[in-house]
Amino acid sequence: MYLVLYMDRVNIGTAAGAIQSDLKLSNTELGLVFSAFAYPYALIQLFGGWAGDRFGPRVTLAICGCIFSVATLLIGFADSLIGLVACRVLLGFGEAPALPTATRAIASWTPPAQWGMAQGLTHAAARVGNALTPPLIALLIGWFSWRGSFFFVATISLAWVITWVAYFRDDPAKHSGTTAEDLRLLPLSGERQKRKKVPVARLLRRILPVTLVDFCYAWTLWVYLNWLPSFFLKSYGLDLKQSALFAGGILCAGIVGDTLGGIWSDRILHRTGNLLKARSYLIAGGLIGSLICLLPVLFLKDIHVVAVALTLAFFCMELVIGPLWSVPMDIAPQYSGTASGFMNFGFAIAGIVSPLAFGFVIDRTGDWHLPFAMSIALLFVGALLTLFMRPDRPFQDDEETVLSPPVEASAAKL
Repeated sequence: MYLVLYMDRVNIGTAAGAIQSDLKLSNTELGLVFSAFAYPYALIQLFGGWAGDRFGPRVTLAICGCIFSVATLLIGFADSLIGLVACRVLLGFGEAPALPTATRAIASWTPPAQWGMAQGLTHAAARVGNALTPPLIALLIGWFSWRGSFFFVATISLAWVITWVAYFRDDPAKHSGTTAEDLRLLPLSGERQKRKKVPVARLLRRILPVTLVDFCYAWTLWVYLNWLPSFFLKSYGLDLKQSALFAGGILCAGIVGDTLGGIWSDRILHRTGNLLKARSYLIAGGLIGSLICLLPVLFLKDIHVVAVALTLAFFCMELVIGPLWSVPMDIAPQYSGTASGFMNFGFAIAGIVSPLAFGFVIDRTGDWHLPFAMSIALLFVGALLTLFMRPDRPFQDDEETVLSPPVEASAAKL
């Protein structure tokens, strides 16, 4: 599902040149098309995860899958800026509850000691989608057209929906492949069928620092997902296939980064028992490493040096994703869908602002390297904000929420 979701999201980045030429769009208008996905995506984050907690992942994701599959299909028929924006809005509406609801499924089906790895592997599949999509869409455009490429991806999406409904069960105890030993290891076995009222306001305040870190991370991710093919196409004069190959190669680094980040996070937790080190400090290190690697993009113009810098920066940034998506489960496993939805709200807001800012800066300056300076600044801010996430403080239904950096707690552990 993660692979399919990101194919549906980033296919427009590769097709952007053909769409822009066909529909006579400016870079600012193209940025509006990119960001249109994120408006409903942001709004629905606030209750999309709640739907997964309330109605279960099986039904929620089946409905979501039908919506984003139809939206992808309709993009292939769009013949105007308004039509493209409308289809992207529908796509955002369908995909919005998906990742928080999937997090709820992971929390139900995976032992807590493997949450980082589970999040890392699923998001690595998303990066497989990121890496495969540019060359695949470029190939399909060459064979058919940019419209035909969307029809193809929509068919894959519908196939996933059918498979999901047939195979998945919300309660592991009701799946024929689950053993008694499996159930003993799972964290929510005694609460799986209980439906609790979610303390929305207090949970939102508790997750807010995680939301802000996710925003800082996602700003740069959206730059990669939406603009990377166009960056090589326009800044270095490559053709569509060459720019897609460059973009796909760079995005492959995310597959490795996502996987290793989740595995390292779980290993640190196993060895130290310290959630601050396993989650917060690893996230901060990944963000700082990414901003350092992005610096050459601002000052050097050689395409090979820039490509290597972008690849290393993306790898470091993707080390963040496994531990970051584990934090809502660490804080509130009983409300993991809602909590991760609150966190992913930051991702969605970045998806609105980042593409528009990138397109605006390019239209005004013509410099395709300059927007990366904003990414560097936000990566630094995100690293600082990790001090306030506190995955080591579980959320309790009757707790008083206190947001403070982990100075005293870290000193006590040391």
